[in-house]
Amino acid sequence: MSKADRMKVSTSIEDYLKAIWLIAKDASASTNALAEQLNVAAPSVSSMLGKLQDLGFVEHEPYHGVRLTPSGSRRALRLLRGHRLIETFLLEHLGYTWAEVHEEAERLEHAVSERFTERLADLLGHPTHDPHGDPIPGPAGDFPNTPNTPLAELEVGQILEVSRLMTQAPDVLTYIAQLGIHPGQRIQVRKTEPIGGLIHVYFGNRTEILSKELAMLIRGQVGS
Repeated sequence: MSKADRMKVSTSIEDYLKAIWLIAKDASASTNALAEQLNVAAPSVSSMLGKLQDLGFVEHEPYHGVRLTPSGSRRALRLLRGHRLIETFLLEHLGYTWAEVHEEAERLEHAVSERFTERLADLLGHPTHDPHGDPIPGPAGDFPNTPNTPLAELEVGQILEVSRLMTQAPDVLTYIAQLGIHPGQRIQVRKTEPIGGLIHVYFGNRTEILSKELAMLIRGQVGS
């Protein structure tokens, strides 16, 4: 383990590393994308990127974005693993709802150790996906396969088996839950409207009309 891996860092540094990974994974993230993701001003991002580069967590080239180094990626994935395991624990054992687990996990993820994270994984039976269907990285940073076709891209008659929901917004998650859509749900596209982008879908013995924006957030495997 490198010195950078052992270093104790601040919550804000961890937030930046996770945000870079969520935006770009192994590619480069722009300053503007980071500012939007973290809801901070662009000059603040530029200042933090300098610190991250000094610590060996990122490679930053002005006007070409920022990329995580191997130690930065390991940090980000450890944090993401803890976050998604905590979300699963909150939902399965403490009675939290879909809409509540993300913000609570955001606070708790910085306080837990790797040992705690692995004990939590043992307790939960080593889940591969969190309550929203997002893949949980393994201890070595590997990811399970997760189908990712948007419902909005299906043709009339096709069926999507939902695997994940690409949002953490509490109001959107609450609405999706009220509709009865969840990972594992099978949804058939019955009709699409070229004007307005509305999509008529069938699941659970009823028909619903979804906006294209909402249907883009519902991802999964195209079935028959």
